[in-house]
Amino acid sequence: MTIDAINQSIQPQKDALLQHPLYQKIQTIDELQLFLESHVFAVWDFMSLLKALQNHLTCTTTPWFATANPEIRYLINEIVLAEESDLSLDGTRKSHFEMYLEAMADCGADTSEISGFIENVFSLQNVFVAIRKSDLHPKVKDFLDFTFSTIEEGKPHKIASAFTFGREDLIPAMFTEILKNFQQNFPGSNLEKLIYYFERHIELDADEHGPMAMQMIAALCGDDAQKWAECESTSVTALEKRIGLWDAIHETIALNTTLA
Repeated sequence: MTIDAINQSIQPQKDALLQHPLYQKIQTIDELQLFLESHVFAVWDFMSLLKALQNHLTCTTTPWFATANPEIRYLINEIVLAEESDLSLDGTRKSHFEMYLEAMADCGADTSEISGFIENVFSLQNVFVAIRKSDLHPKVKDFLDFTFSTIEEGKPHKIASAFTFGREDLIPAMFTEILKNFQQNFPGSNLEKLIYYFERHIELDADEHGPMAMQMIAALCGDDAQKWAECESTSVTALEKRIGLWDAIHETIALNTTLA
């Protein structure tokens, strides 16, 4: 199997995401805020996928030793550098998650649920218990459960598949759709930081991180047919869970619109 074969296999899920009715559902600032308040969980758990890859594929412990593949080592560290300490709109260094929280605050979205959830992860010392005890939409819980179950399984090629095909390879086209909607529906709104966040992701993922992540998959799988098959299965599930997340946000917006 090859990267092209996986891309062909997951095309139906990618099409479903890019044509999802959620994009057209975000018509007001209130609906945008609801979108951000759920999507932020995907921004957060993305970093755990990335750090899991860094832990597996580079040396993050002492005493230090050189891991087997210096090319993969470079790819991961390069992505971590940008995701964990990129230049924000005001020129200071921040993680993309911190940029997202600032953008949420600027447009009036509530950050208390994600902040409270992370506090519970720390206090409970178990992310799965924190997910189960949360009041999140069941499909948001499923999304998070899949991420951390993949991480816990500890197979770098499967983590890389969830990271690459479920996130990095998809984000540019998906965020382009979201940005089009923002620019059409919210002219003059305080969305500068949010648009910067999305544009930065489009720039990095399309030009740099996406191709890097594809190289990583090829290097991790090599000629191992079983690893390629597991990558394909993980990629399909990752995209199905993302569709579930989009469904959850769509349902939340529809419910709040009805109640209003």
